[in-house]
Amino acid sequence: MSKASDYLENKIIDHIFRNRAFTNPAALYISLHTADPTDAAGGAEVSGNNYSRAQLNPSDTNWAATQGGTPAAASSGTGGLTSNKGVITFATPSGTWGTVTHFAVWDASTTGNMLVHGALTVSKTINTNDAVSFPVDTLTVTMA
Repeated sequence: MSKASDYLENKIIDHIFRNRAFTNPAALYISLHTADPTDAAGGAEVSGNNYSRAQLNPSDTNWAATQGGTPAAASSGTGGLTSNKGVITFATPSGTWGTVTHFAVWDASTTGNMLVHGALTVSKTINTNDAVSFPVDTLTVTMA
């Protein structure tokens, strides 16, 4: 299960209950971590050896509606779950990235605001020249 960051929790509260504007991010970036980032956006994000966050922008074709699939209509499911409908591909490592245990979704390619984070179902040690990606429907985010 994924968790909302403190940043996103505050933005949602202010938007819904306090009538403050919240602008949807124009781009989304997925990061890999060797420790839990926590709601405060900590955790050891991979760095060096050709690492950079992977981009999969918000759109009906890139992310599933909560009822599944990629319909253009608003989500109407009951589980609060979305998943990637496009492959999320990272750069080829030029050295080891360590054992990746978590992911996070950000609004910027570096620094920025973490939106959600979660543990990987299976940790993976990333070595030099490994192909690193999330195939379609393998990165899930649940807002529950």
